[in-house]
Amino acid sequence: MSEAALPPLVFITGASSGIGQALALRFHAAGWRLALVARRRDAMADWASEQGFDAQGHAVYAADVRDTASITRAGRECIARQGLPDVVIAAAGISIGVDTAVLADLEVMRATYETNNIGMAATFQPFVNAMRSRRSGTLVGIASVSGIRGLPGHGAYCASKAAVISYCETLRGEMRDANVKVVTLVPGYIDTPLTRSNRYDMPFLMTAEAFADRAFTTIASAAPYRVIPWQMGIVAKLLRALPIGWFDRLLAGRARKRRQGE
Repeated sequence: MSEAALPPLVFITGASSGIGQALALRFHAAGWRLALVARRRDAMADWASEQGFDAQGHAVYAADVRDTASITRAGRECIARQGLPDVVIAAAGISIGVDTAVLADLEVMRATYETNNIGMAATFQPFVNAMRSRRSGTLVGIASVSGIRGLPGHGAYCASKAAVISYCETLRGEMRDANVKVVTLVPGYIDTPLTRSNRYDMPFLMTAEAFADRAFTTIASAAPYRVIPWQMGIVAKLLRALPIGWFDRLLAGRARKRRQGE
């Protein structure tokens, strides 16, 4: 079968849990071929086998997005083995509370930026020129409503997701002339291992499966920016418009994000 006759291909980082795993299941259900990236290849392969994924319809790549050589190599291996993806989703991410007064938390902040920001750019890097040459493709960045305003104890994550929003907006402008789409997905509170330890209310909490279903539709439509669920989009707009003094009073006494080890 020629590459043109094959089902479309999606490359997903962070596919071993949470949003990434839910997206893998959603794309598989739609008949897509999968390129799944996780740090532990054997565990990822076992999970794919448990789901009944056809051996010809998926491949697993071991890579850590914090290791630029590792994740860019996985991208090149995907192109060589399965072809150039139609969609690339940078779903790998971490969320850990930080306290700037704690010296060790500076390393947590470094790890957060390396994963959520450098890791995203490194995920996209192997595919950019090839998609430009083909004049098609979609790059998908997972941001967060937490990137809209800073939240107590959440400095590393909020800053990293604000950077994702700006980075994807920049990349979208750079890729427009090549007909390559860049989609920024902005989740609200999604029920994943990253959120289950939160000590504060999470309005409009959504399952990862429901998020993946709406995300799939958004990616298919190539919408440049979408907050999911839509109710959190309204919250995001209100947060943007809220004067600083009102915003500070609103968050007074709010529980902080758990730090590493808490």
